[in-house]
Formats: sequence, structure tokens, C-alpha cells
Amino acid sequence: MAYAAGAEFLSRFIWETANANHGGFSGLELGADGNSFVAITDRGYVAQGTLRRTNGEITGVETQRFHRLRAKNGAPLAAHLKGDSNSFQDAEGLAQAADGTLYVSFEGVHRVWRYAGVDATAQNIPPHPDFANLQGNSGLEALAIDAQGALYTLPERSGQLSQPFPLYRFENGAWSIPYVLPRRGEYLPVGADFGPDGKLYLLERQFSGLLGFSSRVRRFSLGPKGTIGEEQLLVTPNLRHGNLEGLSVWRDGAGHIRLTMIEDDNFSIFQNTQFVEYRVGE
Repeated sequence: MAYAAGAEFLSRFIWETANANHGGFSGLELGADGNSFVAITDRGYVAQGTLRRTNGEITGVETQRFHRLRAKNGAPLAAHLKGDSNSFQDAEGLAQAADGTLYVSFEGVHRVWRYAGVDATAQNIPPHPDFANLQGNSGLEALAIDAQGALYTLPERSGQLSQPFPLYRFENGAWSIPYVLPRRGEYLPVGADFGPDGKLYLLERQFSGLLGFSSRVRRFSLGPKGTIGEEQLLVTPNLRHGNLEGLSVWRDGAGHIRLTMIEDDNFSIFQNTQFVEYRVGE
């Protein structure tokens, strides 16, 4: 594993609103300008807004709307299916195609759904057989889409510390497992995105009880026969940030790659919803 030049911290901003549905953000997508954003919550809501910047740093958030995700029948997403104790609304991973189509991965009832827009009715994507056997609170946390429109997802847990994470790919109407990502230490995947360099960026977290969270970002080059490169870009000390779960990777006006992340506050008074941003080398 190669170690790239250290990531440079740029800014953080605590995002607060009076909306009762604000909080629990677990997936994030930024527009190409690094300002407009879409975010999802683990209670089944999608938020749209704009980041305000001063000299490139995030200094404000303009919230445009909160909208309840819809099920396949067009009804607002239910918290649970009848007779099933597993969460049906726990949206965790978010990916946005070039045409604006949104893809959302859920855990609890593990699945990936397609949305033509934030107001649209969900469209089913047939699951991989493995999804039915994923752990209840450790499902499809991360979701990403590449330049060709293929979706990639992986579970939060691989089964044991020595076992790599399967990286599932959906293209041409079918799932496959073309790659595995090495599991290193106790960090677990929570967010993913393909950068403008075509590489897969993986956000991971480690929770240490009273010592809080540590976050890590790794970057992978995906070749035709497997991963051909792995770089560790960022490891934060415990308590530096909170529970960072969503990741969006983009290129700024100066040509630098930025990692913009959002914190899941777990709807706790002891945590915040905040945007955190770093710059990394290529």
C-alpha cells in the first residue's frame, strides 16, 4: 500500500436548520462546482442545498428543501414494512449519474433503488443474492457510480478482520464481484465516490467509545483484473471530527482534488451535522 502526500485540511462548517427532519446524514453528492449538493438521511429524507464559500472555504449552507423519499408505489417511504422489524427507510449510500439520476443504497432491508429525481417514485434494481444475508446494521453503507454509469457498493462489514470487502458492481442489468478491497485494521466503509481522476475513493470510520471517531480515506485504481493501486490519503485522530459518513470527490477551480464529507449526528445533542473538507494530491 502506498502512502500519498498528506491531505490538507481546508474547512469545516456546522450546518443547522429548524427542520425537524434535519440530521442523520449518511450520503452526499456535490455538483461539479463543489457548491450545489444533495444529501440523504438514515430516516429516508433527501435534502438539497448550496454551500456558500469564502476564499474557497465553506462558510455557510443555503438549504433549499427536504423531501421524503418515495417507495416503488409512489407513497412516502415507510419506516418499516408490515411484520418486519428491520428498518425500511435507512438510506446510507448515495450516487448521482451525469443525467441527475439518483441511486440510493439502504440497509436494514438491504437494497439499491433508482430515482429519476428527488420527487420521483423509486425504481427497483434487482439485488445480488448476497444482500439478503448481510448483517442488519452493517449493510450497503457506501455507493458510487463510475464514468460509464456502473454502480459499485460494498457492505460495512466483511465478516472478519482478515477478510477483504467484496466490491459489487451493477452494469448491464446484473451484479458481479469484480474486485475485493483489503480490510486494514478496524476501520469500516461508510462512503464512496469516484473522483475526477477515475479512481475509487473510500471513506472509512473507526469508533472507539469515549474516544470518539477516527476517519480514514483510501484511494484505489481499478484495473481490468483487479485493484492495481491503493493509497492511504487521510487518517484523522480520534475526536478531530465526528461520525463522517458521506463523501463527495471533485476538482476545484485551481485543479486540485477535494474531499467533501458530511457528518451523521445520529440525532444526538452531543454531535453535530457538519461539512468537512480536505484537499489531496493526485
